[in-house]
Amino acid sequence: MNLAVRGIDADIRWNNEGSFHKDELKDLRFDYILANPPFNISDWGGDRLREDARWKYGPPPVGNANYAWLQHILWHLSPGGTAGVVLANGSMSSAQNGEDVIRRAMVEADVVDCMIALPGQLFYSTPIPACLWFLARNKNPGGKWRNRRGEVLFIDARKLGVLIHRTRKEFSDDDIAKIAGTYHAWRGEPKTGKYEDIPGFCRAAKLEEIRGHNHVLTPGRYVGAADIGDDDVPFHDRFAALTATLEEQFSEADKLTTKIRVNLAGLKYGS
Repeated sequence: MNLAVRGIDADIRWNNEGSFHKDELKDLRFDYILANPPFNISDWGGDRLREDARWKYGPPPVGNANYAWLQHILWHLSPGGTAGVVLANGSMSSAQNGEDVIRRAMVEADVVDCMIALPGQLFYSTPIPACLWFLARNKNPGGKWRNRRGEVLFIDARKLGVLIHRTRKEFSDDDIAKIAGTYHAWRGEPKTGKYEDIPGFCRAAKLEEIRGHNHVLTPGRYVGAADIGDDDVPFHDRFAALTATLEEQFSEADKLTTKIRVNLAGLKYGS
């Protein structure tokens, strides 16, 4: 539909039964897949697909197609293929109906390459925040890029973007370049610079650490807090300033408490 309304020429194969029940590309495998499937769709007919070759990491719950989409896409990747998928934030941490079991199997199989948390209000159809899953069949491409086996990149992009309307937010070109450049550098692509973890924004985590978080893939769990930017100020100076501010707030609180007591006394005893 997106391709059609934008006038992009493509081999569009549409049917009434949908990709799960009538896979028009059943025997094809692709080097690259981009997908923006419907979030949390419940009426996907999962009760009729409990036994399917695509469910390599576990049968997805009947009431939510998120992990059906992920496994459907993985099924169609070539041996060296990569995919980018937009999904609801809950897919990164849900433990309902066995989704955590599927997610654990995917992480342990090392097919999750990168997770990106997005801010809310990016979509016309829903204000809820979404996330990006990057999947990879082979994280050791033999000299093309660096060996990323046993490692997942986490990017927290929730603070990026600007409001262009009270209900809509967009990424600037610089935002997109920051996210994309981080991912390309982490993969070790030529002329992308050296990758470095940035507190509050990105971090490369080993599988052992992800296991410690019960295979939850929310980037905020891994990237930590951003640097506060005043490292040049001596600690005792910062502490003194904070203490002075706190004393002022205590004084204001005492004044307010006194006023409240006077007013209450007037209400109780006044004529």
